Amino acid sequence: MSLKLDGKKLSLEIEEKLKNYIFDNKEMAKRNPSLAVIRIGEDPASGIYVNNKEKACSRVGIKSFIFHLKNTVEQTEIEKLINKLNLDNDIDGMLLQLPIPKKFDEQSLISCINPDKDVDGLNEQNIGKLVKNEPAMRSCTPAGIVNLLRSQNITIEGKKIVVIGRSLLVGKPLSLMLLNLNGTVTMTHSKTINLNNICKEADILIAAAGKPNLIDSTYVKEGAVIIDVGIHRLTSPDKTKTKLCGDVLLEDVIPKVFAYTPVPGGVGPMTVTMLLVNTIFSWQKQFGLSSTLNDLLP
Repeated sequence: MSLKLDGKKLSLEIEEKLKNYIFDNKEMAKRNPSLAVIRIGEDPASGIYVNNKEKACSRVGIKSFIFHLKNTVEQTEIEKLINKLNLDNDIDGMLLQLPIPKKFDEQSLISCINPDKDVDGLNEQNIGKLVKNEPAMRSCTPAGIVNLLRSQNITIEGKKIVVIGRSLLVGKPLSLMLLNLNGTVTMTHSKTINLNNICKEADILIAAAGKPNLIDSTYVKEGAVIIDVGIHRLTSPDKTKTKLCGDVLLEDVIPKVFAYTPVPGGVGPMTVTMLLVNTIFSWQKQFGLSSTLNDLLP
């Protein structure tokens, strides 16, 4: 029987650890950790994600500040807000909720965020430290995946790992993290030739392609571990029902694999949890608190 890598269960376990850490250290710091979230426009998915992050912060004792800006705001106004939050010693973490409207220069805004407060791990300084395998903020979804694998003692070192997707949010930072942990990593993408054959060599296959049900059992070798990063809402042919699915056709793949992540309840909850970890990491650093959480940052 295949092992389900339950991200929801693990995220709750880590949240309990974070809650206890904050409780034990808030007297020394004289305040709770805090997170600022900047949302631009009315993208409905972004609204849900921001709400989920706000609830997660509340559960562990992180104070959250939501800055919801209209589409009509100017780039310079957003930069001013970011700079103001950079200078605010009561703000430990900051993120720009993606995606943002196309009229804005996304990377330029991310570059404005103080790397020590960049809880999404997307500032070029933090990406550079990841390349050099130096301690820094780590991108949340990749860090969550590493923690999921570690939680079940799934070996990374020496394993053949195939990552499908090369985005800055998942594919690239994840490949670097796994490489730093001595995995033998192949990064693939939409232009890769013979993707099927490459995937069948993988001990660990990570699908972050953004295409629903792309990976079926013909892509997977017997006994592999499969991590499904995708999440999509599909409508039935008669348009009466919708269901969530990932990049992997799970019902076809599960009988063949050693371990898998469900959709939903796999990678998604871990992404939010790692955002909390990064925020507390910044708080811990600012006040010179004990470093008992560093094992959560690959």
